[in-house]
Amino acid sequence: MADTTDNTATGKSTSAPRKSSWKYIGPGIVVAATGVGAGDLVATLIAGSNFGYTLLWAAVIGCLVKISLAEAAGRWHLSTGRTLFDGWASLGRWTMWFFAVYAVIWGFVYGAAAMSSSALPLQALFPDVMDLKWWGILCGLAGLVFVWFNKYAVFEKVMTVLVGVMFVVTVYLAIRVTPNLPDAFAGLLPVLPDEKDSILNTLGLIGGVGGTITLAAYGYWVNAKGWTDAGWMKVMRLDNRVAYATTGIFVIAMLFVGAELLHSANIAIASGDKGLIQLGDILEDEYGSATAKFFLIGFFATSYTSLIGVWHGVSLMFADFVARYGTRGGELKGEEVASVEEVASVEEVASVEEVASVEEVASGERERSWPFRAYLLWLTFPPMVLLFQGEPFRLIIIYGVLGAAFLPFLALTLIWLLNSDRTPREWRNGPLSNVMLAVAGVLFVVLCVKQIWDQPWAEFF
Repeated sequence: MADTTDNTATGKSTSAPRKSSWKYIGPGIVVAATGVGAGDLVATLIAGSNFGYTLLWAAVIGCLVKISLAEAAGRWHLSTGRTLFDGWASLGRWTMWFFAVYAVIWGFVYGAAAMSSSALPLQALFPDVMDLKWWGILCGLAGLVFVWFNKYAVFEKVMTVLVGVMFVVTVYLAIRVTPNLPDAFAGLLPVLPDEKDSILNTLGLIGGVGGTITLAAYGYWVNAKGWTDAGWMKVMRLDNRVAYATTGIFVIAMLFVGAELLHSANIAIASGDKGLIQLGDILEDEYGSATAKFFLIGFFATSYTSLIGVWHGVSLMFADFVARYGTRGGELKGEEVASVEEVASVEEVASVEEVASVEEVASGERERSWPFRAYLLWLTFPPMVLLFQGEPFRLIIIYGVLGAAFLPFLALTLIWLLNSDRTPREWRNGPLSNVMLAVAGVLFVVLCVKQIWDQPWAEFF
């Protein structure tokens, strides 16, 4: 079997290597960078400031849970030669309706949130240049132009550079605050804080470690890299582990900062992106303006990787959604594909158009399609209205509910798909995969219920 690399030179999928190697790593870096946003870092900072090192073990478990979800998504794509939307369509029309509503509402609100998050550190670095909303518009337009005119190969390289910046900044800060290593190691023991709602706070930290729709996009980035069959399985699994090892370093470093800089001084910061601006002010007081500016650069890299990652990854998913959601005789295309055990191969029961989905992603065809670019425009321009008018109350509630519901949807549908005859027998879930996905499903269902419960429904109506 040829020892080839990916689709970066030819625009086509290539043969899998004989063994996994670090030189193939790529999609994992992208999913790690996109999944860890400013909000995740603030949540970890607050956990460190409130509980010290007590919940370090929860951050580690969060990374393990996300490894299982991303691995399952990648395994579906590589083992079946079909995208996740092919699998969802085979479960029923309800999955398509869920994603359609989710993509429209979530994308509209997230677009504004991502632009604002990227604008905050720029305004702090250059306070007299322009207003926050104009920085946000500039970030959105720059992301649109970058993703519109570049294929996956360039996108991955830029994401890797930004991840490098994030890595250097977070590790530097963790070393700068001089962590108490004995206390940190003690934090690996599963102990709950002695206070009200400690279980829900702990579950929230586990669920919030880099967990977004980008976990589902991972399979698409795997295909965009040129990995299209089960021969790439070992490479994908190494890539995925590197992704969440990187995520773990980001999260643990920020927990160190929260524990040492905030917890010891009994300093509280705001939730949300503005908490990082407060942290920048605290760092300036403690270590000088150079450290504060260095941190703001890392803050921008964190926010902007999430912006361009969603601009690319979710647009890629939306393009596949449109391609899969064709009707033929009133049924979804995905429902026409029989199980792998009912026929010798998928190609014998479906048209080439229907089974070539992973090849189409690998060729870059999806990135040039009108649905991909239409969703890019949807993420960029309509949300700019929210930058000027504020976020509409009812829309934010619906956005919160849909966002909370997506990860339970992902975990439970992956369990369904990977334990059925839709997946070749050798690549179906083993006991460990089932346990991890079940844990993820229960965790995200609990967090989803809590999120829905906490919404101010009395004010909604």
